[in-house]
Amino acid sequence: MTDDLRDLYQDLILDHGKRPRNFRAIDNANHHALGHNPLCGDKIDLFVAVDEAGIIQDVAFQGSGCAISVASASMMTEMLKGKTEAEAAKLFDYLHHSCTGKPADETGLDEDAVDRIKALAGVRDYPIRVKCATLAWHTLQSALKSKAKVSTE
Repeated sequence: MTDDLRDLYQDLILDHGKRPRNFRAIDNANHHALGHNPLCGDKIDLFVAVDEAGIIQDVAFQGSGCAISVASASMMTEMLKGKTEAEAAKLFDYLHHSCTGKPADETGLDEDAVDRIKALAGVRDYPIRVKCATLAWHTLQSALKSKAKVSTE
């Protein structure tokens, strides 16, 4: 990765960390979960509204955490609106593989989502930060499976 690209990705994470998008509760959420990363202290309260067709109509979060955790949650909420639950699962797999240094399949993913995930994938060089970047995504999986809580412990 070039230094310019690394700087761009860092700017994206800092922007979302300082000014998170969709930082609110959703009154009509039909999926909800709490996520906690005890190692770092990150906590997320995730709200998801999915329609009858399985399409994510709205997704938002509240909570506190490090810049990577907040940025990941913020970017995730932007990526998921309008996606199906199956597309959300595919994005989770891509993120998880990217962050852990495993080969990741981009097939069928939109370019914007891939670019955002690549910004987060830099945590693979700092294994202790992988849980920060993936907490919101694990919480999403729990919410969609109607599990109330998830921990990265």
